[in-house]
Amino acid sequence: MASQSRTSYMIMPLMVALLTANIVLADDNVPVPADKSQLNNWYNQNVQPLSQRKNTLDPGLLAAESAATVIKVKQDGSGNFKTITEAIKSIPKGNTKRVIVYIGGGIYNEKIKIEREKPFVTLYGAPGNMPNLTYGGTALKYGTVDSATLIVESDYFVASNIMISNSAPRPDGKRIGAQAVALRASGDKAAFYNVKLLGFQDTLCDDADWHIYKDCLIQGTVDFVFGNGKSLFLNTELRVLGDSGMSVIAAHGRDKKTDDTGYSFVHCPVTGTGTGTLLARAWMSKSKVVFGYCNLSNVVNDTAWSNNNHPEYDRDLYFGEYKNTGPGADLKGRYKYTKQLSDAEAKNFISLGYIQASKWLLPPPTPKV
Repeated sequence: MASQSRTSYMIMPLMVALLTANIVLADDNVPVPADKSQLNNWYNQNVQPLSQRKNTLDPGLLAAESAATVIKVKQDGSGNFKTITEAIKSIPKGNTKRVIVYIGGGIYNEKIKIEREKPFVTLYGAPGNMPNLTYGGTALKYGTVDSATLIVESDYFVASNIMISNSAPRPDGKRIGAQAVALRASGDKAAFYNVKLLGFQDTLCDDADWHIYKDCLIQGTVDFVFGNGKSLFLNTELRVLGDSGMSVIAAHGRDKKTDDTGYSFVHCPVTGTGTGTLLARAWMSKSKVVFGYCNLSNVVNDTAWSNNNHPEYDRDLYFGEYKNTGPGADLKGRYKYTKQLSDAEAKNFISLGYIQASKWLLPPPTPKV
């Protein structure tokens, strides 16, 4: 009996550990529901608040969130700062605590950069009075990726309820260097909630590492989501400003088989104007883009995908579709290397495990201001 008792004591902790591990894995492995109306409930169940995540989060993030501070930007002078630039400048390099920058309504004509040495920054606007961060930078003046109105190089960045736009004129195909980025996301583990990204060519440079965009709007003409990030887009409207010519949503930059990167668009409606839109084209030789459960309007061209005039890319690119709907989802005439994904093939792309969310992803912020 004594021997059996000791065995029981040994087994019980192991069972608890295994059950806990399964719970953590479930956060990441439960696939997005096919029914879009269930999306928010699924998200809330699998992205738990800080109080329930202390055993799963990155230790540095847990420490940062436990001592969050709020600073206010108000153009009328009633806050701590009048400009976002001043507020970001006040955050020390080597920052280890969450700093929530509350931004009052209005138009902020600023070119903003959050350096790599300043992690744990949140830009937050009131849902009913979203601030507009805007600037007219172009590739001609700054280079494409540095033309962005907002450049985020730091890790653990969050944006919620803000508009980010590039006010440069729409490229006409004649002006050199007319590309103009609204946002460049280059840091790791960034979350964007209810963010509107407005531009034309190259609106969003989703540059590298893990990101999530939920309930957002991304507007543009050509390659308006580009880079080599590994990012999940949930319920994010992709609004095409098309015309009689070609327009392209995504241009992914994966060029090495060892790059664990790719874009996954899930429950993302494709809207807008024109009829010549490609879901993606191969910016680099091993581009990886998937659309799942998306409603594709008739702006989507029958071909839908392109090797960007590089037939040698065909053997390594990864263009996938999974249970899309709408007139643009008709598979007749599709680019011949498009993959129609099985349930098993799609699962990785339509779960939070795609970006290892259990380690870092938290619900949208609700600061007391």
